[in-house]
Amino acid sequence: MLALIRSFIFTLIGTVLTVVYGTISLLLGGLPQVTRHRIIISWCNLIIGLARWVCGVKYEVVGREHLKNLDGPVVVMSKHQSTWETLYLQILFFPASTILKKSLLDIPFFGWGLRGLRPIGIDRDNPRDALRQVKSGGVQGIYDGLNVIIFPEGTRMKQGERGKYARSGAEIAVTSGAKVIPIAMNAGVYWPNKEFTKYPGTIRLVIGEPIITTDKTSREVTIEVEQWIEHQMASMPTQR
Repeated sequence: MLALIRSFIFTLIGTVLTVVYGTISLLLGGLPQVTRHRIIISWCNLIIGLARWVCGVKYEVVGREHLKNLDGPVVVMSKHQSTWETLYLQILFFPASTILKKSLLDIPFFGWGLRGLRPIGIDRDNPRDALRQVKSGGVQGIYDGLNVIIFPEGTRMKQGERGKYARSGAEIAVTSGAKVIPIAMNAGVYWPNKEFTKYPGTIRLVIGEPIITTDKTSREVTIEVEQWIEHQMASMPTQR
């Protein structure tokens, strides 16, 4: 019951913040991309902090040393379980462009803010066009100095589940020459997908060593990412 009450307070305050930031984002069109990112990312920081202080959703990050001395933008390929990582990865890999469902951009206030982060919106009803959009948009994002975040399983997976890893993220990396950063985490244990209640506990996020894509195929890179992520997931807490 306490977790439910805390989640209600979180949702109420979070909705107000989203309306405010969504409205502000409409006024940022003339600002440089990095400035728009910085302003909108402050909303992500507030929501992550709100989840921590109101709902008790804390987090620990392992492997930060792997982000030091990177020589350019990277392609981030992450496990996807909840909303939490979509926010935190924007903070961790600022400035970043995320590959997401195009329909999310049409949500009032929330979608308005998303547009300011230069996402790559795809139409899942047209897989061939979606693949082309992902590759062209992702490669251009890398060339423009943005990290590119992609969830290779394509949708949120429950803790313990494993989806099919698509090669689109690896295609971006191989084509652009960017390194890949694999991410494993168990956010779904404490911020479950399609559930109102958030539960107290500590999310574990593990950052892998950069994967060099030179002289590798997208298939080889995808297999390497999948094996590393799933190996990490096997040792993560699955229960609150």
